Amino acid sequence: MNPLDDEALHALKTAFCYMPKANDVNEFDFPGRVEQILSDIDTVREVLLINDVDPDEVADEIHPDQANNSSY
Repeated sequence: MNPLDDEALHALKTAFCYMPKANDVNEFDFPGRVEQILSDIDTVREVLLINDVDPDEVADEIHPDQANNSSY
């Protein structure tokens, strides 16, 4: 797979911010679609990783004003 251009990567990062988190996907909220949604989340995470983007840091990058201000 070829790396995404900057515009496409930014669009994917933004969309990923609005996807449900895997631990929030359940049969009550997404009846009959749990496996498909989890698969879609995994696919997007994989493409982000291929493009050297940490999926767990995307939300803080896209929405820095909402980022956790933790100090380790």
